Amino acid sequence: MYDIIVTGAGHAGCEAVLAAARMGCSCLLISSDLTAIARMSCNPAIGGVAKGQIAREIDALGGEMGKAIDSTGIQFRMLNRSKGPAMHSPRAQADRTLYSLYMKKVIEEEKNIDLLQDTVTSIECSSNIFRAVILSSGRTINAKAAILTCGTFLNGLIHIGMNHYAGGRTIAEPPVYGLTENLVSLGFAAGRLKTGTPPRIDARSVDYSMVDEQQGDVEPVTFSFNTIPNVNRRQISCFVTKTNLLTHEILKKGFDRSPLFTGKVQGVGPRYCPSIEDKICRFPDKTSHHIFLEPEGFETNEMYVNGFSTSLPEEIQLEGLRSIAGLNMAKMIRPGYAIEYDYFFPHQIKRTLETKLVSDLYFAGQINGTSGYEEAGAQGLMAGINAALKILRRPPLFLKRSDAYIGVLIDDLITKETSEPYRMFTSSAEHRLLLRHDNADIRLRHFGFVAGLIDEITFSACNKNINCIDEVKELLLHTRVPASEINPILLALGYPSVQNSQNALSLLKRPGIHLVTLIEASSLLKSTVNAITNSLLLYEQVEIDLKYEGYLKRDLLMAERIHRLDSHQIPPSFRYDTVSGLSNEGKEKMKKHQPETIGQASRILGVSPSDISVLLIHLGR
Repeated sequence: MYDIIVTGAGHAGCEAVLAAARMGCSCLLISSDLTAIARMSCNPAIGGVAKGQIAREIDALGGEMGKAIDSTGIQFRMLNRSKGPAMHSPRAQADRTLYSLYMKKVIEEEKNIDLLQDTVTSIECSSNIFRAVILSSGRTINAKAAILTCGTFLNGLIHIGMNHYAGGRTIAEPPVYGLTENLVSLGFAAGRLKTGTPPRIDARSVDYSMVDEQQGDVEPVTFSFNTIPNVNRRQISCFVTKTNLLTHEILKKGFDRSPLFTGKVQGVGPRYCPSIEDKICRFPDKTSHHIFLEPEGFETNEMYVNGFSTSLPEEIQLEGLRSIAGLNMAKMIRPGYAIEYDYFFPHQIKRTLETKLVSDLYFAGQINGTSGYEEAGAQGLMAGINAALKILRRPPLFLKRSDAYIGVLIDDLITKETSEPYRMFTSSAEHRLLLRHDNADIRLRHFGFVAGLIDEITFSACNKNINCIDEVKELLLHTRVPASEINPILLALGYPSVQNSQNALSLLKRPGIHLVTLIEASSLLKSTVNAITNSLLLYEQVEIDLKYEGYLKRDLLMAERIHRLDSHQIPPSFRYDTVSGLSNEGKEKMKKHQPETIGQASRILGVSPSDISVLLIHLGR
């Protein structure tokens, strides 16, 4: 008997099984196709706005996603550099084939993981406790816990125009039948969602004189804190073009055969990533939409047409593509399509991602209604950690909203109504200035170390960085820079010159003045700071902490107030019907979501502040 069975080898399944195995649990990873481990079925990229922060958090906790993209990335860019540090987000294009091969190799080399190519069609439980999985082959395998990471496979249905195919992720992959019905029979509530993907074209058919080149960063920022930066790494370009009025008219010809507009698609799609036909309908005043041409690898001619997600008839897709600048001779390798699939409303899971109905059964990834590799990987990692901690009889791991984007993600899932695929945005995190990509290791390494995923050497290195940052801050507080050294900088920035020496900390807080500039200008700072550290990343963290000190303190105070509410536990068997004074809506919502803490209850849509006051009084707080 295994400790943990993980079903599905997508991004959630990979992180889940690796985390549990590295913590000492015997694991079985079951997949319908073991050649498709960590397959990038949609955009071959990791990171982006908020997603880049999540990927770095996965690495800080001891996950594998950051190392995988660092090893297989073909272009690296830092997004939103012109905005504040809370918005800076790393993103990298991946070699789609190499990424999958990398993760497959890592999993195969882990001694505590066995692999099995089969499909889980149902689970067995007794007294609401998980016992075993049943495979399509008829075999039953027992385990102490299971993590379901089913992706888009549950009753998956693919749409291209008026043609419909049973498919789990692509037309070539069969869906999973039976598991949804099995879980519903156990009392779980299921829904239906939809996502889509654009066509792929032959890169050799693009007229590059008609498109704009988009190169990677000269100094690429990697995702793993263990990766050694390499400014000479090989990168390849992406390209940008846009649709036009002719494109829109061509695509409109196929609207009467669009599964979105004819009612064939029942699942709800993501508002933040609409199909091209949806964009044309929703924004009729827009004469064009940007299209990004993204290579899928170093050794392939396949190119991803980002921004052109569609399920229109195949011939309409091709005609529309050929009306776009640079694509007039485009050769379509694979058409775009929509896929709808089953998911389970995430108010049915706990903070650990264990289900409330069946003990020792965990859900992670798109089965919880999320969208995106990073969101899936984060859930898989947390499910794997918590399933292993429970088996090892150790306390569970919870991340607060002020700890990580991962904490925001899980809290949103269990407290908010999920009626469309959930995607993380920086706007979802009220503490986003605290949750920057650059300090993910400082925020989260200790959690990974306590869980057993971060080794002593890595943890000590992180603590050393924290000490270096504190030392540099203290040094700046007590160092004065002579007027002769600082005046050239002040005058160049339009500030008046000064007559006397200035405190280094006060100078740094002036807009436009950076720590690197001060260090280069001041002989004293140059010798003393370099004796502590010469890391540009640490310089950046010191500068952000000091320039935004007031905002960070305010954020920390707010986080502490929220934490006080989250520390008040609500008994699992609490009877809301016995509490007089609760609004009817608040009572129904809390009965449905079964919040574990007062803080969770306060974030449920429909629960008012007065409901929380009544609840606090009733619980004797």
